[in-house]
Amino acid sequence: MITTIIFDIGNVLADFTWKEHFERFGYDEEMVERIAKATVRTPAWNEYDKGALTLEEIMQEFVDADPAIEADIRRVMDNVKTMVQRNDYAIPWIQKLKGEGYRLLYLSNFSEKAETECAYALDFIPYMDGGILSYREKLIKPMPEIYELLIRRYGLVPQECVFLDDTMANLEGAQKFGIHTILFRNPEQAAEELRKLGVEM
Repeated sequence: MITTIIFDIGNVLADFTWKEHFERFGYDEEMVERIAKATVRTPAWNEYDKGALTLEEIMQEFVDADPAIEADIRRVMDNVKTMVQRNDYAIPWIQKLKGEGYRLLYLSNFSEKAETECAYALDFIPYMDGGILSYREKLIKPMPEIYELLIRRYGLVPQECVFLDDTMANLEGAQKFGIHTILFRNPEQAAEELRKLGVEM
């Protein structure tokens, strides 16, 4: 029986609209690709997510990756709050599941800057029972330690948990601890798979 539902935040309860974010500044497709390669596609981004780099350090990493577009990199990263949007179904889902008695947690590779600047898009978090944001623990999915920490901190019985994430590698990490998983593609598909596990949606 499922008693606890664990959500990734990005691309599950909220959308990270990287491409649309960059395009807001009038960049063409070629420039969007160039900025993405210098920022969100670098190994340094994972280090920032897990709190191993400060904001200024990560900005310097980005600039070093492509110094010729420093002004553009700083422009898009300084306006990160326009990048995250809460999905409309997030709060209704959470309220319904809470009403059915499920424990709701989050486990997300979320940076400090995104958490603070995008708080308006993360207003569902106070409705939940807790969770882990990677940067606070200096751990990141799919590192085994982050799943171990979640289980230990909240006294979870893995076989009674289901984890929704949009990345298979993150789900495979959870599966190693006996947690049920759902690869999130869209809310309708995820709700149907939750129902198959006996979760009232």
